[in-house]
Amino acid sequence: MKPYQEQFPVGMGVRIAERSDLDRFRREWQFHNKLEAEQLSCAGRTARVRDVGFYHGGDALYHLEGVPGIWHEVCLHAVE
Repeated sequence: MKPYQEQFPVGMGVRIAERSDLDRFRREWQFHNKLEAEQLSCAGRTARVRDVGFYHGGDALYHLEGVPGIWHEVCLHAVE
């Protein structure tokens, strides 16, 4: 994706990645907004995008309705 351009707009349904993918991301990601332990229990859930913000440099960061934490785009998938 281009910097400062979200893949999932506000109101769109998304599915959170599976637990193994979240575990891998949590282990390997070494920069801003790391996943918190409580977010791991949300693996596989669906939710709607509540709002989108951007980290300096253009990474899209998401808040989801009814789901705790800040989510990176790579941890989300479009709901078909």
